Amino acid sequence: MTTPDAPLARLVARGRLLSDGDAVDDGLVAVEGDRIAYAGPAEEFDAEAFGGTELPLPEGALIFPGLVDLHCHGAVGGDFPSAEEDSARRAIDFLHRSGTTTLLASLVTAAPDDLLRGVRLFAQLDAEGLVGGIHLEGPFLAKARCGAQNPAFLLDPDLGLAEELIEAAEGKLATMTYAPELPGAAELVDMLTAHGVTPSLGHTDCDDETAAASLDQALDELTSAGFDGEETVPTVTHLFNGMPPLHHRSPGPVAACLRAAADGRAVVELVADGVHLDPATVRTVFALVGDANIALVTDSMAAAGLSDGHYMLGPSPVTVRDGVATLDATGSIAGGTATLLDVVRRTAQAGVPLEAAVRAATAVPAAVLGRSDEFGSLRRGLRADLVATDAGLGLAAVVRAGQVLDLPEGR
Repeated sequence: MTTPDAPLARLVARGRLLSDGDAVDDGLVAVEGDRIAYAGPAEEFDAEAFGGTELPLPEGALIFPGLVDLHCHGAVGGDFPSAEEDSARRAIDFLHRSGTTTLLASLVTAAPDDLLRGVRLFAQLDAEGLVGGIHLEGPFLAKARCGAQNPAFLLDPDLGLAEELIEAAEGKLATMTYAPELPGAAELVDMLTAHGVTPSLGHTDCDDETAAASLDQALDELTSAGFDGEETVPTVTHLFNGMPPLHHRSPGPVAACLRAAADGRAVVELVADGVHLDPATVRTVFALVGDANIALVTDSMAAAGLSDGHYMLGPSPVTVRDGVATLDATGSIAGGTATLLDVVRRTAQAGVPLEAAVRAATAVPAAVLGRSDEFGSLRRGLRADLVATDAGLGLAAVVRAGQVLDLPEGR
């Protein structure tokens, strides 16, 4: 569990602010309690009258909102799908201190009882304010595109099981990945949207028409439901990964997802860690659909923050070599080992403007969760979640809900 390391009633941070796709070169953020009291040009704020402690930052510091990860399976030996409470708490603590101040706990396909156990644990941790909800990556996925998902536990949509999972989550289930070509997928989307759960198309072998129709259905039903008073759209689980490649005579789901995102009718996840996607692919997607329609994610697993070795992803053994996690049984990529700040850095290195990369890791995922009025931006009244880095995006400070956190060793 993340605990406050330096509780401060008032805090001031000064540097170049990056938020909502914009930048303020000489900016200042003032924190009072757990809220942002001011964020904007330094010259327009009376820091002396405000008082408080100045956060020590390097010259040329960058300051942006706390990062928000919609797809995260664990870190530092903690495997969220295994639903082991102590290791889950350690992983969450590490991720908070690494700059990911809000995250969904992602579970992979497993036996129904194991899924229910995991959902109940993370509903409890959500109630404690440690995670921002739950993401179920399965079990209603296509066997042909299972990736690191264990095919023995994959199912066609089972509304009875889906209802059990939703009930066990006690309102904390935020997103669910599904394959739209499976029988019963349309009914599953109906059920998810009726309960305020965002459908996330992925791990699918469907064609363009099926993907487009399913995204349209999900958008229409999310709009009709009107949850959270915020316009919400469906998402796409790690675009390109877990689906057939784009081909000029058989475009598959990728083309439909790109069109939907370009029209503002879906948000596509990108695992821009330098392993899952080529940097040119990342740069191209940003150019085609715009940063407002992209959520950078890690898909991180237990090895994040640790060295190469042998780990588990739910029920499946994984080996990490040179930072690349692969399933022992098939050699498929089995999640990521980067933090979300690493992903932001690599996205910028791919040629994406830093303002756009930060937006895709903060404001966009916050909007997907329907919580733009709580976090994801540097704006008065929002939760005081800040990440500060040096000019090279090396981590310099993390503030979560107004508390300054110790940085992980080696960061």
